[in-house]
Amino acid sequence: MIRVLIVEDSLTMRHHLREALAPDPELQVVGEAVDGEHAVELTGRLRPDVITMDMMLPGISGLAATEHIMAEHPTPILVVSSADRQELFSTYNALAAGAVDVLEKPRGDDSDADWGRRLRTTLRIVSRIRVITHPRARLGARGRTAAPVPPASPVPVAAPALGVVAVGSSTGGPGALTELIRELPPNFATPVLAVQHIAASEQFAVAFSDWLAGQTGRNVRYAIDGTPVSRIAGQVLLAPPDRHLYVRDKLVRLSDGPPRHSCRPAVDVLFESVAAEFGPSAAGCLLTGMGRDGATGLLQMRNRGAITFAQDEGSCVVYGMPREAALIGAAAYVLPPARMAGRIAELHPVAGRR
Repeated sequence: MIRVLIVEDSLTMRHHLREALAPDPELQVVGEAVDGEHAVELTGRLRPDVITMDMMLPGISGLAATEHIMAEHPTPILVVSSADRQELFSTYNALAAGAVDVLEKPRGDDSDADWGRRLRTTLRIVSRIRVITHPRARLGARGRTAAPVPPASPVPVAAPALGVVAVGSSTGGPGALTELIRELPPNFATPVLAVQHIAASEQFAVAFSDWLAGQTGRNVRYAIDGTPVSRIAGQVLLAPPDRHLYVRDKLVRLSDGPPRHSCRPAVDVLFESVAAEFGPSAAGCLLTGMGRDGATGLLQMRNRGAITFAQDEGSCVVYGMPREAALIGAAAYVLPPARMAGRIAELHPVAGRR
C-alpha cells in the first residue's frame, strides 16, 4: 500500500482527489488536512508515504507547511496547485524547499479527461523517492554544522576562456539551479544554457523564468531560436516547455525532435551539442534528478575537454542523473551546486571579466 495524505482546504477538491485515487487499490488515503498546521501534525503522526499539497491554505501556507515537513519529517510531496500567478511562485518556492514535483489542478476543460490517471501515476513515482531533510528547511537547524564536502581535484594550471556553461536538472532542480546560478560571481559574463524538466503545463513552466530571475537576480529568460551565443553574455537561457535546446554553428537552436529518455527538453541533447560546438571551452553541470538523462552527454563533454560537474548525493533531492554520470566517469568534480559555481569561477576567472 502507498499511504497518501491529502492537504487541501477545498471540500470539493478533496472529494475530487479521493475519487481520482479510488481506482487504484494500492493508493490508500490515510488522512486529510485542511490547513498547514494540521498537515504538519498529521505528517508526524501518520507518517504517510506521500503527500498531495495545496499551496493556498488557511493558517500557515502550503509553502510553510512544506518547509516544516521537510525539516521535521521529510516526506515526498506532490504539489497540486492552480496556475494562478501568485500560486505559481509559491509552487516554485515549495519545489526549492524540497517538494518533489507539481501537478496542475483540473482546469474544467478537455485536458481533465486523464487527470486522475496522471495523478495516480505521479503519486506512485513520487512515493518511491527517498527524500532527506532539505537544506532550505532550516527550522531547528541552528547550531548544527554542515557535513564537510570532500575536497575537489586540483585546478588545472591553464584553461581556455569559458564560452558557455550548460546545466541540466530534473526532480529537485529548481532549488539546485537557483543555488548554482546565485553563487556565480556578480560580473559573470559567460552565457548559461539550462534544461530543467518540469512535468507541468506550459502555463506553469513559463512562469519559471520569472521566478528564477527573482531568486537569483540574474537576467533569466526562455531561449529564442537562432539567437547567437555571442549576444547572450551574462544571461541565463532556459529550454522552453516541450522544446529541445541545443547549439549549432554558435547559434541557440530549438527543436521539436523526438524525446530522449522520455524527456523533451532533454539534457543530453544540450550537452552533446555543447560538446561538439565548444569542446574544452565549456563547462557542464548535471544536477539532481530522476533517471539518467544528461549522463552520456556529460561524458561527451568531458571527452572533448570540457570541465564537468555532477551534484553530490548529500545535496540532491534525487540522486539519479548525477549518480549515472559519476558511475560512467562523466564528472571531473562531484560537488554541491554552490561549490560548482565557485569552482567554475576559479577555473575560468577570465569568464567573470568583460
